[in-house]
Amino acid sequence: MDKGKRISGTARNDLAAQLKAAYEGGASIRALAQVHGRSYGFVHRLLTETGVVLRSRGGTAGIQGPATLGG
Repeated sequence: MDKGKRISGTARNDLAAQLKAAYEGGASIRALAQVHGRSYGFVHRLLTETGVVLRSRGGTAGIQGPATLGG
């Protein structure tokens, strides 16, 4: 798929399904945008249109589990 080329109909639905599966599998929006030659905003929009619940920013690096809370 050419970078920035307008897509619609079945091609858009197919791409949205691929992006949804990859995102739910752990891929970041930025990584998906780069792999598919699309902008961050385009990928974000397709994911939200398909009903994906977006992860919060920054992943899990700052989250402390019970073992690290000194308990």
